[in-house]
This record gives sequence, structure tokens and C-alpha cells, in this order.
Amino acid sequence: MTGIEDVAALAGVSKATVSRALSGRGYVSAETRSRVEAAASSLGYVVSSSASSLVTGRTNNVGVIIPMINQWFFASILEGVERALLDRGYDLMLYNVTKTEAERTKVFEYFLVRKRVDAVIAVTLEITPEETSQLLALGKPIAGIGGPLEGIPTLSIDDVEAARLATEHLILLGHREIMHVGGDVHEQMDFHVHSKRLRGFLEALQSAGLPADEHSYVATRFDIPGGYTVGKQILGDPRRRPTAIFAAADEVAIGVIIAARELGISVPDDLSVIGIDNHPLGAMFGLTSLEQRPDLQGEQAVEWVIRQLEQPGWAPPPVHSVVPARLVIRSSTARPRPRAS
Repeated sequence: MTGIEDVAALAGVSKATVSRALSGRGYVSAETRSRVEAAASSLGYVVSSSASSLVTGRTNNVGVIIPMINQWFFASILEGVERALLDRGYDLMLYNVTKTEAERTKVFEYFLVRKRVDAVIAVTLEITPEETSQLLALGKPIAGIGGPLEGIPTLSIDDVEAARLATEHLILLGHREIMHVGGDVHEQMDFHVHSKRLRGFLEALQSAGLPADEHSYVATRFDIPGGYTVGKQILGDPRRRPTAIFAAADEVAIGVIIAARELGISVPDDLSVIGIDNHPLGAMFGLTSLEQRPDLQGEQAVEWVIRQLEQPGWAPPPVHSVVPARLVIRSSTARPRPRAS
């Protein structure tokens, strides 16, 4: 059976040089790398991941801790993470963590005891100080997506500012009867996403001198059925029907648009709708939205941890990085049409 020593002998280099050349880790000249690869190919040698781990002390695995995978936002982050890891020769190890203490303890002890990963990416998890200490004690690169974590480089959009911008877009079009359909602030996502987007909405109304009362906000699930159900309730009542709705997520906004169509309400002639995400389905529904590209956030987190692994001494930004949210204007928003008296 062909071994690394056979490749080294044929290429005229050391076993350590063969390891660096075939793993892509550590400096090897282009000419030497080419010679080693040719020797390995001619001998039919395939790098053993376990043997490589013994030499380098690495597993070539990056662990991703995530609360759920069955929603577009989280799946898009994973898509970006996986794409970036594959490009760099790493594998993804997924840990789906619930909010129960037992489940979280199991996962964090799994990292600490077995040490099966080279780096960790936490996705929208508001890690406790104790959990942060456990991760930092690993001495491995760590990055987070979704909000600031003490001692860990993180990135996300500014949820308050994104909600404010979405609401200001409706106000600038001339809307004065605006409603926010968002998540339940009593069933918070980590990093208080629901209440932050509600806050941005209310701040925009206040700055424009518009009233905000108990009818200005309705809570629902962050999915299309949730938006559809609430849309039917809001739009079916002519006494409280707004001229515009800011939905805290595109899937909610799409549900509202479907409900409007069933009720014979024209979007945007009778109702303007805007969301946050720039979901792939948004273009089909002509949805105006704030784009946040979760896949690119996943890629950036990978860039941070891999550079720490492969470039000793390099450090990511020490503070939370804000990703810009871009306004994508489509046909679901327009100036309000005068209502018949």
C-alpha cells in the first residue's frame, strides 16, 4: 500500500513537505507542490484525514452551533458556511441546539471533551458568559452571527436601523396608516430581534410625528402561514385596515400579500407591503425588502476562523461588525391611493 514516505521518495522531498503540499497548510513553493502532487497522482496516493490530523493536530472540521435549520434564514447561513468551508478544504459539523439547558450543556461538553473541531461558529445564539468561557478555553478560533458576544468576533445587520429604514420608505411614499407585523416580543429570538425591529418601526413613526397605538403592531410566527393568518385578520376589518404594512420578515410579508389577494385588495394600489430579508420568493411576489444576505454572513464567519487557523497572529475585528442592509425596491410599495369616502 502506497504511503506518504513513497510519495516523499519519488518527489525527492521530506514527509513533512509532502504533508504541507497535499494539505495546503504551510508554505511550499509552487514547483515543489506541483512535483509532490504529480508523484502522489502517479502512485495513486490519497491523503488520509486521520493521518493528516496526527501530523497537523487538526481535524479539518469546523463546528456550527445553530438553533434551527428548517427556516430560510438559517438554511442560507449554513449554505454560505458550507460553501466557504468546502472551498478551503474543511468539513462542517452541525450542532442543532435547542434552548433547553440539558441540550446546550450536552453540546458544549461535547466540544470541550472530545475536541473534534478546529473552530466554532455560533449562529444566532446568545451564548451565556459561562458558555463563552468554555468556548474560549478551547483555544480555538470562534466567530458568531446574529449579535454581539463578549470576547467573540460577531456580525449581523442592525435590526433597529433596518426596521427604521423599511418604515421610513413607507412614510416617504406618503403613508400615514402603517402597521407592523412582527414576531412575538414575549417569545424572543436570541439577541431580541423581534423587539429591536418593533423599536425601529416605532422610532420611525415617532420621528415623523405619526401616532403609534395598540393597533399599530400585531405579532405572528416568522413564516408564510403566520403572515397569511394575521393578514386575513387585519385586512378583513375595514375599520382598522392600514394603507401599508411593514413585516419583520419576507415570509411574513408574502403571507400578507396572499391574504390581500384573496380579499380582493390590490398590492400596491390599496396596500403597500415591505419586509426584511430579500427572500428568493420575494421577486416572484414583487416584494420590496431590506436585503441582508445571510449566506454572505456565513462566508464572512468562515473567513474569520480559517484565517486565524492558517495565519498565526491574525485577529478578526475586536468589536461587533454591522452588515449593511440594502433596500431593494419592487412593485409591492407605492404612494397611497385616496380612499373613497
